Amino acid sequence: MAIKLEDKKAIVAEVNEAAKAGLSAVVADARGVTVAAMTGLRKEAREAGVYVKVVRNTLARRAVAGTQFEVLNDVFKGPTLIAFSNEHPGAAARIFKEFAKGQDKFEIKAAAFEGQFLAANQIDVLATLPTYNEAVAQLMSVIQGATSKLARTLAAIRDQKEGAAA
Repeated sequence: MAIKLEDKKAIVAEVNEAAKAGLSAVVADARGVTVAAMTGLRKEAREAGVYVKVVRNTLARRAVAGTQFEVLNDVFKGPTLIAFSNEHPGAAARIFKEFAKGQDKFEIKAAAFEGQFLAANQIDVLATLPTYNEAVAQLMSVIQGATSKLARTLAAIRDQKEGAAA
């Protein structure tokens, strides 16, 4: 199906804006996935702040030119589904990884984060990044553990000095 030049320019501009604002990107091949499943994936992605678009390879190459996602140019072969995480770097990787578990024909090709190319087998690096809330919870846990240990140590020193004075 032929796309008019104006439409191509609009697609490139739209994907380029998403790429500039994106924290990370994941590229997949969704051939053979049902429309209903893809609709569910798009809905889940939208709720997580992830931009998802099926893009022709030449348009995708032009859209990511000059961005940190230019490293993905080599994987733009065959049907291309690209997702940009806007709020959390691991969101798109996490969503695609979970989706791939239930879809045999869904294949993650690669990802990019901070200008680094991540092959499909390295997607876990991105998918396991903690969310903002998880990171804050982990930090608070570390702080609480350290302050709790400090308080116990000070109490033990106080008890030791009181025992020696008595």
